[in-house]
Amino acid sequence: MPLGELTTEELLENFDLFEDWEERYRYLIDLGRKLPAFPESAKNDTNKVDGCISQVWMTADVSEETPPRIILTADSDAHIVKGLIAVLLVVYSHKTAAEVRAVDINAVFEQLELGSHISVNRRNGFYAMVERIKQFAAA
Repeated sequence: MPLGELTTEELLENFDLFEDWEERYRYLIDLGRKLPAFPESAKNDTNKVDGCISQVWMTADVSEETPPRIILTADSDAHIVKGLIAVLLVVYSHKTAAEVRAVDINAVFEQLELGSHISVNRRNGFYAMVERIKQFAAA
């Protein structure tokens, strides 16, 4: 299933299908491989997400729909981080600013059991990306 068609609920259900974390890591990496293409020209300091140990770049466009929706694109130089980006794109991309603000990302993070299975640095980077998304929504 293409990343853009996956819902948050389906993502959570898919994670529950896996018995152990090695399988979940593989699924996370597979999700990261499905990220939309990110232009090399956008890999610059303006689009870089501060607070991530890995290199992470993120941009947002606004659709012309009414109400407008935020369309996120992002990339990283690390496989697991690409998977975390994919999770965030499933949860936040193609949502209105109000929908972005309404997401309880802590609940999603806990349901995926990421807190006990990713490093503190990756957790901090995950939330740095969330903050960037919230800034896009505020703008």
